[in-house]
Amino acid sequence: MNIKLVNKLKRNLPLDYVAAFLTNLNMQNVVWVLYLAYCGLNLAEIGILEGIYHATSIICEIPSGAAADLLGRKRSMMLSRICAAISCAIMLFSKSFGLFAVSFIIQALGNNLNSGSEEALVYDSMRYLGQEEQYLKVCGRLNIIIEVSQGLATVLGGILAEYSYFWCYSACLAIALLALLPVLLMTETPWTDQRERKKTVRETVAAHFRTSFEILKSDSRILKLIVFYSVVFAAETVLFFYSQQYYFELGYDKIFISIILFGTGLASCLGAAVSERIFRKFGKKTAVIGAFAIGTALLCYGFRRTLLSAAAFAAAGFFNSVLYPIQSDALNQLIPSGQRATLISVDSMFFSIAMIVMFPLAGFMADLWGLAKVFAGLGLALMLFVTGWTVSER
Repeated sequence: MNIKLVNKLKRNLPLDYVAAFLTNLNMQNVVWVLYLAYCGLNLAEIGILEGIYHATSIICEIPSGAAADLLGRKRSMMLSRICAAISCAIMLFSKSFGLFAVSFIIQALGNNLNSGSEEALVYDSMRYLGQEEQYLKVCGRLNIIIEVSQGLATVLGGILAEYSYFWCYSACLAIALLALLPVLLMTETPWTDQRERKKTVRETVAAHFRTSFEILKSDSRILKLIVFYSVVFAAETVLFFYSQQYYFELGYDKIFISIILFGTGLASCLGAAVSERIFRKFGKKTAVIGAFAIGTALLCYGFRRTLLSAAAFAAAGFFNSVLYPIQSDALNQLIPSGQRATLISVDSMFFSIAMIVMFPLAGFMADLWGLAKVFAGLGLALMLFVTGWTVSER
């Protein structure tokens, strides 16, 4: 074994911890809806931009994954950080819908380039070092780092944006560039399968679509589960992002809004921690209970009461986090573990499709009738959808 390479690969893990912290210290996630509204966009236009983001994700997800296999995980991660910086710079210095759309496209491409590459680089490094049995422990540490980083970003983003959007986005740009440094210091792992490396992007994409189709065709339960969770998670995501504007319209400043978002983040952490216990108690009914809870939370927003909506927001975040590992476990029971990566891609595409429909539609209707009525209507629609899905499963 190459001692020099071993020493370099050992640095990948602590460098990834730093990279994950900086990458998730993304303060614009707290205020981007408010910022676009401040720049003169209505909620329908904001919804279209989010739809463009997810449409780009669908188009770029598979080719970007193939590119990562062909170019290398480190280069893919480097390109991801560069895309994040460019996207942030466009948001900072532009004020037109067209340039905002370009920013969202570049941001989606950057996220696609990083998706899977970072995880693969860490795992392959540990496998080369003979430490793959510790991978789950490393994932746990990474999740803690991500949660802490996102919590800090929530509070700091609200404070900076209340003072100045310019300084908030300037800080985001600086952090995006800083996040490139630990990636530059990482070491690419040796290729373990030269035949896979020799595959073209076209061959990889074609093989991916064939496998995806075969998975969905093999068992109708897989498609039903993916559709169900995609709709539920998309509804909660609509609530999360448009809540920024909801509370702003109620007269609260960005610091107060960031505190509410931070509280929801804490509830989400708790939901992830107790997910297994809840599932042991309620079994498959957990999916229906969680989805109905999110629908009820959306309905509560219709009353335009701050304390009620804040509690409902936290409850939605809690149950959303409860459902994520349950979805993963349910799908893994239906397919071979070797097809897990493909299934993640299929599941992500269905979620993006749900977001492309829901987010712009919610924004358009909110411009006509207000966010409170739209949230309540979405909550009722989600509960009807869950009821219909439950009946079809009997």
